[in-house]
Amino acid sequence: MDVTKDLPNIVPQAFEIQDMAALQPSFLTHRPRILLLYGSLRARSYSRFLAQEAARLLKSFGAETRFFDPSGLPLPDDAEPDHPKVRELRELSVWSEGQVWSSPERHGAMTGIMKTQIDWIPLEVGAVRPTQGKTLAVMQVSGGSPSFNAVNQMRVLGRWMRMLTIPNQSSVAKAYEQFDEAGRMKPSPYYDRLIDVMEELMKFTLLTRGASAYLTSRYSERKEAAEKLGTPIAQGAM
Repeated sequence: MDVTKDLPNIVPQAFEIQDMAALQPSFLTHRPRILLLYGSLRARSYSRFLAQEAARLLKSFGAETRFFDPSGLPLPDDAEPDHPKVRELRELSVWSEGQVWSSPERHGAMTGIMKTQIDWIPLEVGAVRPTQGKTLAVMQVSGGSPSFNAVNQMRVLGRWMRMLTIPNQSSVAKAYEQFDEAGRMKPSPYYDRLIDVMEELMKFTLLTRGASAYLTSRYSERKEAAEKLGTPIAQGAM
C-alpha cells in the first residue's frame, strides 16, 4: 500500500502495515472499527487536528474510523438519553472496537467537553456494554511545556470504563508550533510518537477484539447474572 501521498512526513522504509491475517481470528474479516473523540469546539482545534492525523494513520494501517462532533451535546443529566447527540455518541461507541480520546489540557486537566462525552457513555445499557473490553489510546495537546495531566486523567477514566488502555500515549506540547496552516502535523518527534501510538493501538485492537468478551468475563458478574436467573450457585467444599 502506498501511503506516502496522504502521509508525506513518514519514512516509508520504517512504516509497517500490520499483518491482519496473522494477528486476528479468521472469523473477523471486517476492518477494525475505531471511534475518535476530541475535546475542543474551537475552529482551529489542535486536539481535533491531532485526532484527524491519528485517523489518517489508522486508515493507512487498515482501520475504519469515525468521528463524533461534540457540538450540541448537552451536559450530562441535562437531557434525556434519547437526545439525538447522545444517541449518536452511544451508537458510535457500540459500533467501535477501539477508541482514541484527544483532549486539550485546560486548567491542568482534560476539558469539560471531553469529560461530558465520556460521562454520556454508560457502563451498561441493557445487556450491552458500550466500552468494556475495547481498546483505548489517549492523547493530549497543551499550549505550554510538556504535561501529562490530561492523559493521566483519561487513563483513570478508561480503566473505570473497563477499556484496555494501551501503554503508549501522545502528549504534544506547544501544539500551535506543531501544525501547519492546513491543520497537518509537522515532522517532529511528536509526530513520530503519534505513529507509535496508533501502530500500538492497531496491534492491540487486532489481538483482542475477537476475544474481548472472554478477556473481560468476571466471576462476580457471572455470579450476579446466575442469581438473577435463579440458577443455584454451587458452594465450594471446605
